[in-house]
Amino acid sequence: MIDLFSGLDAWVLVSLLLALTFVLAFEFINGFHDTANAVATVIYTKAMPPHLAVFFSGVFNFLGVLLGGVGVAYAIVHLLPVELLINVNTGHGLAMVFSLLAAAITWNLGTWYFGIPASSSHTLIGSILGVGLANALINDIPLGDGVNWQKAIDIAMSLVVSPMAGFAVAALVLIGLKWWRPLSKMHKTPEQRRKLDDKKHPPFWNRLVLVVSAMGVSFVHGSNDGQKGIGLIMLVLIGIVPAKFVLDLNSTTYQIERTRDATLHMSQFYQRNAATLGEFLALGKAKASDLPEQFSCNPQQTEPTIAALQASLKGVTDYHSLDAEKRVEVRRYLLCLDDTAKKVGKLPGLDAREKSDLEKLRKDLTATTEYAPFWVIVAVALALGLGTMVGWKRVVLTVGEKIGKQGMTYAQGMSAQITAACAIGMANVFALPVSTTHVLSSGVAGTMVANKSGLQGGTVKTILLAWVLTLPASMGLAAGLFWLASKAIG
Repeated sequence: MIDLFSGLDAWVLVSLLLALTFVLAFEFINGFHDTANAVATVIYTKAMPPHLAVFFSGVFNFLGVLLGGVGVAYAIVHLLPVELLINVNTGHGLAMVFSLLAAAITWNLGTWYFGIPASSSHTLIGSILGVGLANALINDIPLGDGVNWQKAIDIAMSLVVSPMAGFAVAALVLIGLKWWRPLSKMHKTPEQRRKLDDKKHPPFWNRLVLVVSAMGVSFVHGSNDGQKGIGLIMLVLIGIVPAKFVLDLNSTTYQIERTRDATLHMSQFYQRNAATLGEFLALGKAKASDLPEQFSCNPQQTEPTIAALQASLKGVTDYHSLDAEKRVEVRRYLLCLDDTAKKVGKLPGLDAREKSDLEKLRKDLTATTEYAPFWVIVAVALALGLGTMVGWKRVVLTVGEKIGKQGMTYAQGMSAQITAACAIGMANVFALPVSTTHVLSSGVAGTMVANKSGLQGGTVKTILLAWVLTLPASMGLAAGLFWLASKAIG
C-alpha cells in the first residue's frame, strides 16, 4: 500500500486521500443506513439486546465483505460505458468520483435522518448513471452510449424483482408456518408475549432462528453492499492513479500467461465462427496499423486489437516491467476485447456450447483487471462493520412497528429474515447488486398482509416514494455535480 503514495504530486495525493475518505464515509453511512434493516427484526422481537445484536451484525458484515469476492463490485463499475473506463485521466477521474460520491452521501444522510428505509444500492447506481449521462451530454456522445444500458437493465431488473419476490416469498413462508403450527407462541408479538406469558424473550427455537437469520442477512449484506464499496474504491484508484491500478501488479507469471493465452484462443474462436461473426468483426479486413491514435472500442477492430495486445504482452512475466503508459494501453485492449466478447455472446447464430466457451475466455481475459487489493477489502469491511454499530435506532422502529398496523410477530420476523438472507445470497451468486432495505422491508410488508394485520398506508407510501425518487434524485444530483466539476477543471 505504501507504493500507492510514492511519486505522486501533492495535489493528486490530497485528492486521492480525500476520495478514499469519501468512499469509506459512504460505506460507514451504508452500515448504519442499511444494516439497521438486518437487525431490525431481531432487536424489535427482543431476540437479542440491541447493542449485542448491532455488534455481531457488524462482525458478520465485516466477514461478508472479506469473503464476498468482487463480482458485484465490477457489475457496478461496468455500469459506466467502456469508453469512459478506458479513457481515464486524473482530472476527469476526480470529477467523476467526487460527483457520484457526494450525490450518494447526500441522499443517504437525508433519508436516514427522516428514518426512511431508502436503498443505498439505488442511490449509488443512480449516481453512477447520472455521471455517465452527464459525461455523454458534455462530450456530445449519444445518450444511448452514455451508460452501459444492458448492464443497467440487468441491475434494474434485480432491483425491481427482488423486493417483489421478497414480499411474495415471505408471505408464503409465514402462511406455511401458520399452517404447520397454528397455535404456536411464535405467532405472538413481543407485547403479547410479555402480557400473556410474562416473558420478555421469544421461545428458544424462535429466538435461535431469529438470531441466526439476522446474522445471515448481515453476512450477505456485507458481501453484496461491501462489494459496491470495493467497486467504488477501484474506480477512485483507476481514475486518479491509473498507472498503479489499471492492472493487478501482483499478478503471477501464470496469470499473465493465462491472459495472453486467452487472447490467442479468442482469436481462434472468432476464426472458427467466421461464417457467423465475420461481418460483425470485419474479420480479415482490418490490420494492426488501422488502430487510431485516439483509441476507442470498435468490434470492427477486434483483430488488430488482439494483435496489439499480444505484441504488448510478448515476453512479459511481470506487469512491473511495463511502463505506466503501456499498462494503461494493455488495460484498454483487455476492456475492449471483453466488451466485444459480451456483444458477440448476445448475437444469434452461436450455439450454447460456443457461448459457454466464450464466457470462460472472458474470465481468463479479465483475471488481471477485475481485482481488488487486500487492503481495499479490509478498509471497506472495517468501514461497513463500524458503521453498523451506530445510528440504527431510527430505522428499527420503522421496520418493527410502522409498516403494519400491529407489531411484528416472531414468525413474521423469521419469515422476512430468512427470505432476505436467501434472496441476497442468490444475488451474490449471480453477481447482481440488490437492496437489503427493500428486500427486507417488502418481506415484512408481505408477512403483514399474510397475517391479515394490514399495512400502515403512510409508512408504505413513504417507502414507495423513496423507492421511486431515489434513482432520479441521485441521478440528477450526480449529473449536476459532474457538470459543475467538469466546467471547473475544463
